[in-house]
Amino acid sequence: MSQLGTLDELPQDYKDSLQKNNLVPLWPNMRAVLPHGKPTRNTEATRWSYEDVRPLLMRAGDLTPMEKAERRVLVLACPGHGLENMQATPSIYMGMQLILPNETAPNHKHTPNAVRIIVEGEGATTVVNGEPCRMERGDLILTPSGQWHEHTHAGGTPIVWLDVLDLPLIYYLETSWAIEGDSQTLHRNNDSSDAEYSAAGIVPDMEGIQKNIKTPQLRYPWVRTKESLDKLAQQYVDRDYALVRYINPETGASVFPTIGFGAVRINPKTEVAIPQQTSGRIFHVIEGQGIMQVADGNEVDWIEKDTMVAPGYEKISFKNTGSEPAYLIFADEMPLHNYLGVY
Repeated sequence: MSQLGTLDELPQDYKDSLQKNNLVPLWPNMRAVLPHGKPTRNTEATRWSYEDVRPLLMRAGDLTPMEKAERRVLVLACPGHGLENMQATPSIYMGMQLILPNETAPNHKHTPNAVRIIVEGEGATTVVNGEPCRMERGDLILTPSGQWHEHTHAGGTPIVWLDVLDLPLIYYLETSWAIEGDSQTLHRNNDSSDAEYSAAGIVPDMEGIQKNIKTPQLRYPWVRTKESLDKLAQQYVDRDYALVRYINPETGASVFPTIGFGAVRINPKTEVAIPQQTSGRIFHVIEGQGIMQVADGNEVDWIEKDTMVAPGYEKISFKNTGSEPAYLIFADEMPLHNYLGVY
């Protein structure tokens, strides 16, 4: 059937009776929720220029002290979803967070899973369940659902990172909440989990059993990710790009069941098609410059520290216009799509 009945065709008294009884006819809305062929998507190809975002973020530091912010963040909201909904994709939230020297973002825990991708600055630490994690450019720091975390900054210049959370999903499931707590007592050495999982294919076995922890590794240093990408590029010289995924080292699964993370290296002066998939994706530029082209006709220029979002179901290509390799970290909804059987 291609032509379904409309709401206007129904008598007003009938529509009034439906509304009175909290009822909605499906057929006038059928094509909106079950379109033929390809799903309706609100995610639009969008770029947030760090050169534009940074001054506004620094002004937020002047205007709002930490005690009035708890988390001083500017949300990167995709206009297709409505800015007020604070969504980058249907289930991914992004925000640029600022901590000034000698500030502390107080201890709390919440139901959404979160990853911090460090954009600039040094000297800051995130404490997750008693483990201090260094925060250096390009690192991924996990603050999983239900785990206490706080951020301190002993450096001399501001530190900024990109927050990536499954907040929209958790919020619409009506399970989003947070609890504040006192500052944590440190009971693990600095970067303990990073040391335990510092070599690929090797896991700690101090007690003779596999760790029963959903997120055993909390910090994924960029220096090792970049090294892996460069080694892959040396092995696959016939390929113009190398791509890796961040995983749970104990299980091989994605770091979170809702959001997947990865990184890509693109050779200089080349254009590559990123594997097509159903989920929307966000990209953050660690190094390089270029153009992102989406099959729906959108074209986005990018440079270092910019952040982009692209819709699912569309072919995406990246062109590295520079003379050096480009490196980007990305996040997507692939684990969630896999679980739901729609990937």
